[in-house]
Amino acid sequence: MSSDSDLGFFVLLVRKGSLSAAAQELNLSPPAVSKRLAKLEDRLGVRLLNRTTRRISMTSEGEAYYQSAIRIMHDIEELEERVSHASENPSGLLRINATFGFGRKYVAPVIAEFSHLYPNVEVQLLLTDAPMNMVEEGIDLGIRIGGLPNSRIRARKLLDNRRFLCAAPAYIEKHGMPRNLTDLINHNCIILRQDNDVYDVWKLQRGQHSETVKVHGTLSSNDGEIALGWVMDGLGIMLRSEWDIARHVNAGRLQLVLPHYAHVDADIYAVYPERHNLSAKVRIFIDFLHRNLRRNATASIQ
Repeated sequence: MSSDSDLGFFVLLVRKGSLSAAAQELNLSPPAVSKRLAKLEDRLGVRLLNRTTRRISMTSEGEAYYQSAIRIMHDIEELEERVSHASENPSGLLRINATFGFGRKYVAPVIAEFSHLYPNVEVQLLLTDAPMNMVEEGIDLGIRIGGLPNSRIRARKLLDNRRFLCAAPAYIEKHGMPRNLTDLINHNCIILRQDNDVYDVWKLQRGQHSETVKVHGTLSSNDGEIALGWVMDGLGIMLRSEWDIARHVNAGRLQLVLPHYAHVDADIYAVYPERHNLSAKVRIFIDFLHRNLRRNATASIQ
């Protein structure tokens, strides 16, 4: 829904986080945006936003209005798509959230191809180290790796994926190959951080048997690409997704460590808010992404 409507205007204002940012997006002056907000609040008879010179925050009434606005905008958009036969010619804004590594390597190239085929769809790709709240942020589609979120989110599996322990040959030559998971305690393990949490407890599975080991090391990061670079430089052992290390393992740049063990809860999914009718642009993009990933992803360790 366009920002010409009060609902669209308010959602845009909240997402931008300030009157000045919203004014820039709308090509208006900040006083004009403030005046329009005041007019909306006067019509509703409630204060929707608390504002200072630098930022805005929602009141409880504003939060309720925002959440309802998002739902109504999605419903209207789906209705318009169905009425205009959008299943054949999808259009409108498509907001996609993915992780940095997978988003850069796989999702962004697919979006480029999709954009050539469906020029009436405006695609926004938002990369984050942790999944965004799809409802609050107005995300149509999320690409997630591993365990699925709550039951209000629907999902479709895009790729099988496992996480393996890996290290550079130079590291193994210098420090030796671990013989069991307990040996990892004596090795420098490179740890990923996400959402201010440290993922230093690795749960791995061998057949039907699961084991857990708490690891430590001198290096950690919230960026998987940086951490993988450290592994490639021979600085430690890492637990990393098959899609990201397969090409390096197959080329001999990395070695699997304890290859009979794997973290199996790591499949790649397309997730979207639960609705009765999935919009055409989301449905068509998921199908397109699924086909492309199956055809092009180098996600298998030989």
